[in-house]
Amino acid sequence: MLPLARVLSRQMLYRDAPDHARLRSLLSRAFTPRTVMTLRDRISDAVDQIITRAAPAGRMDIVADLARPLPLAVICDLLGVPEEDRSALSAWSDPVAEAIGDSRLGADDSRAASQSMGRMLAYLRELLTREEGPPAPHTLRALLATGTENPDQDFDELLANCALLLIAGHETTTHFIGNAALALLSHPQAAEELRNRPELIPAAVEELLRYDSPVQLMLRRARHDLDLAGRSVTAGRAVLLVWGAANRDPAVFPEPDALDFQRPGGRHVAFGYGPHFCPGAALARLEGAVVLEALLTRLPDWKPDGPTPRRQRSLNFRGLIGLEVTFTTATPGDHD
Repeated sequence: MLPLARVLSRQMLYRDAPDHARLRSLLSRAFTPRTVMTLRDRISDAVDQIITRAAPAGRMDIVADLARPLPLAVICDLLGVPEEDRSALSAWSDPVAEAIGDSRLGADDSRAASQSMGRMLAYLRELLTREEGPPAPHTLRALLATGTENPDQDFDELLANCALLLIAGHETTTHFIGNAALALLSHPQAAEELRNRPELIPAAVEELLRYDSPVQLMLRRARHDLDLAGRSVTAGRAVLLVWGAANRDPAVFPEPDALDFQRPGGRHVAFGYGPHFCPGAALARLEGAVVLEALLTRLPDWKPDGPTPRRQRSLNFRGLIGLEVTFTTATPGDHD
């Protein structure tokens, strides 16, 4: 795991100030609200095309056909990765995500994750150094041009954090879309409420993130000695912050196991909290809102079909391997 660990240790997710603030300031430029909103039409078109392709068969796998390809296409489009290279990036991303999220990784899996990260970094190095015209705004090449103006920014560090954007930018959103679809299928009354009241979709995105968080925990180290709920935690000790449990805390969310799109009060921590709050949160929310609207309007009679949905084997990431549904109606979407 050492080759992979060396890369991860340079990513902003695992860095404290001042390095974290420096890296976040650079890479967050790809996720400004203005940039994210320019993607809405493209996301809507992509979702409509996926559903239209599935319509003649009257069935689709929500995970394989929608939740996986959509976020990958969006993050690659945003960051300037050519379409012909995206399948390779997805193949390299999977072993790395598994290594980050699995506490029972064997030697072969660890080796595969390190090799995949090495291939991804080699690809990004080639992509970022291609001799082409001026980079389009908010692409990886544009971020590189900005980053190299900073004498404190080194190239390997930038590559490591570009890899973080590509992996986190689609893996977690894939899990969110799959989890949200399963929750709606399991709560038909809630789905019907949302279908009849589309103005609740933004609130539904937040509630679905709380209800079944795609990222369950984060590893941190205590910076000083502290007492936590009667337990002593010494400085330097590893601590797992379990966001999935926090999002089901009855002291903050009454009846936490209920799915309630009009839930008052508490704020979920599915995107983290504080300085490490997910920089791609606005993009994930937008993708979730577009997908929910399309599923509920274009697949009004959808229902689960096929094997019982199975979860990925992961301590950290909570997502589905597949979610097969059937439907008899798929009217053209209206996202005006």
